[in-house]
This record gives sequence, C-alpha cells and structure tokens, in this order.
Amino acid sequence: MSTKLESLEERIQIPDDVKANLEGFRLKITGKLGSNEYDFSHMGIDLSLEGKEITVKILGNNRKARAMLGTAVSIIKNMITGVTKGFTYKMKIVASHFPMSVKVSGNEVIIENFLGERYKRRAKIVGNTKVVVKGDDVIVSGIDKYSVGQTATNIENATRIKKKDPRKFLDGIYVYRKLEGIET
Repeated sequence: MSTKLESLEERIQIPDDVKANLEGFRLKITGKLGSNEYDFSHMGIDLSLEGKEITVKILGNNRKARAMLGTAVSIIKNMITGVTKGFTYKMKIVASHFPMSVKVSGNEVIIENFLGERYKRRAKIVGNTKVVVKGDDVIVSGIDKYSVGQTATNIENATRIKKKDPRKFLDGIYVYRKLEGIET
C-alpha cells in the first residue's frame, strides 16, 4: 500500500522587459520602474526559474494548498505589474467641520487640525512609496502593491473617528480609486 502525494503547479510567464532572479526562496523582479524583492520561505512552496518562466509548486491538493498557491502566484504577478506599470491609490480629503491640513514630511504624512484637534496626527509611509498632496487629493504611488496599500491604510486609519456616528461625522481621508500605473 503506497500513498501518492499530489502536488499543484502553476507557471507564470515573465515579459521580455522584466528580469527575474531566484536565490533559494528569495525572488527579485527588476523592470523599468525599479525592482521588487520577496521572500517565499514561509509559504511552503517550491519556486523554480527556467528562462522566462517561473514555476510555483506546492505539495498537496487540498483547499489550504490551493489557497497558498494562488497567493504566491498573485504576489509574483503583482511584483511583475509593479515593476512594469506601478500602482496608484487616489485618496480624497473630506473635511466638513474643520479645515484639515495635510503635508508630507520625511517618511510620514502629517494631518493637522483634524476635527479641530490641537495635536498632529501622523501616518507612516511604508517602503519606497511616494505621497503627493494636491489640493484635497492625496496620491499614493509606488512599485510595491503591499507598501502602497499599507501606506493608504495608515493614512485612512490616522483619520478614523471613534465613538461618533460615522453617518454624521464624515471627516477623514478616504481611498476612492485604485489604479495600475503611476500617476502624480
């Protein structure tokens, strides 16, 4: 009686203008906008690079294995999209009660006069993400989807209102559009 373990496999094509480098479980993707790097050692998958194709394998054929394989493939595809096009999140400053002042200083976004508060609220900028404030728009862009999304979330969370009715107190900074491609 022998047990045969099944495995799942998926292949990802690399575009011509993108270079990939695999060292162990660390994958580095380089394109015209820069380079992204990710460590897959915690995921329990096997990666191999043959020419212009990345093969992702995982042992097992259950729901958890399929989910892990899909996650790894999505991360790699987002890395390729990031170095070729980039990612942009557009955010809107909504201030109905008090005029809010937003500025970028170093690696953080500083929000002043939020709901008339005297202290400044701060949101951390993650990685090499660029944040630009234009009037009542905040544009968050970069080549790493995780860093761009986490920076936008940090800004949203910095202006979250607690213990008040969210239908009446709409003040804050909110994401209204997610785009592929870097806009300024």
